[in-house]
Amino acid sequence: MPSHDFRAPRLFVDAPLAQDARVELDRDQSNYLGNVLRLAAGAEVLAFNGRDGEWQAAIEGRKRPDGLVILQQIRPQDRLADLAYVFAPLKHARLDYMVQKAIEMGAATLQPVLTRFTQASRVNTERMRANVVEAAEQCGILSLATVAEPVALERFLSQRAADRLLIFCDEAAEVANPVESLQGARGAGGIDVLIGPEGGFAEEERALLLRQPRILRLALGPRIMRADTAAVAALALVQAVLGDWGGKAT
Repeated sequence: MPSHDFRAPRLFVDAPLAQDARVELDRDQSNYLGNVLRLAAGAEVLAFNGRDGEWQAAIEGRKRPDGLVILQQIRPQDRLADLAYVFAPLKHARLDYMVQKAIEMGAATLQPVLTRFTQASRVNTERMRANVVEAAEQCGILSLATVAEPVALERFLSQRAADRLLIFCDEAAEVANPVESLQGARGAGGIDVLIGPEGGFAEEERALLLRQPRILRLALGPRIMRADTAAVAALALVQAVLGDWGGKAT
């Protein structure tokens, strides 16, 4: 991946990007550039939309930043590996953290699933999408992950493609070397990484999971982790062994 300029402010814009195009800023973006960063007309930022790569852009506006003029492309658009993070939702700040870290780790899809012991009964998917954008802006990510609506675990399992590899992170699994376990696994249709609630899976849920085709039951070491910690551990393992950390894509 080309070197990323971590010093330049970076902004997600939901508009087509091309040389000499003009993009209108919304109120929050205008306030961020003008009042938080103290930037005025002529200052340059980086803009991306998840489709057209990353572009150098100049701020326009007399009294405050109200638009961008697109100057030149800095990086072409990339594509995320076909990696879905499937999880039982958490509450508030811990869900925010988990979403941000999953994006930083390269997840292409975030799929909340409801289990018997799921702690959060309501999921704010708009807040999740805002966290996706914020993490992408801060970490130089070009492609935005998809945020799916919550579904019951049983429904998710019934609808997923049979050729996808399901990595089932199970606290009840026998502890073994996770790298060795992953090395023999491949998913022709992509990978789903499943982390359950902190109360664990019900026995009938575990039985249903173990009947799925192309499943890898994975233990994350000898200690019980909180769900947001398990997210980072599992995604790091998968990306290192099967994902794009070694220059490969799932």
